[in-house]
Amino acid sequence: MKATAAKMAKSKPASRWQDAEELRWAVRHWSARMGIKAPQVHLRKMRRKWASISGVGRLTLNTELIDLPKELGEFVIVHELVHRLAPNHGKVFKSFMHAYLPDWELREQKLQTVNSKTPPHSCNLY
Repeated sequence: MKATAAKMAKSKPASRWQDAEELRWAVRHWSARMGIKAPQVHLRKMRRKWASISGVGRLTLNTELIDLPKELGEFVIVHELVHRLAPNHGKVFKSFMHAYLPDWELREQKLQTVNSKTPPHSCNLY
C-alpha cells in the first residue's frame, strides 16, 4: 500500500497539491508576499468551510483542499490571509483581492462549481 501511495503522489500533476506541507509552504509564501506575519497553519477535515482564520493568527485549512487544483487552493489561502488586512468583504477587502489575485473572481466561480460536489468555501463568501 505504501508503494502505491508513493507512486500516486509522484504522479500528481503540477497543477495539484502534492501534500499538506506544500499547502503550508503556500501560506508562508503568500504571507511574505503580502507583508503579514505567517499564521499558524492547521489542517483538519471541515464540514462547512474550506478554511478559517482567527484573530490571533491561526489558519485552519480543510484537508480536502489537497485534492483541489492549486489555483483554487491559492484563492482560499489568499482570501483568508486578506482577512488579516480587512476583516469583512467590503471594498477594501475586494481591493486587496484584486491586488494579490487579479483573477480572484474567476477562481471563486470555479470553486463554487466544485462546491456543488464538496464543502462550501471559506467563510461562506458573500
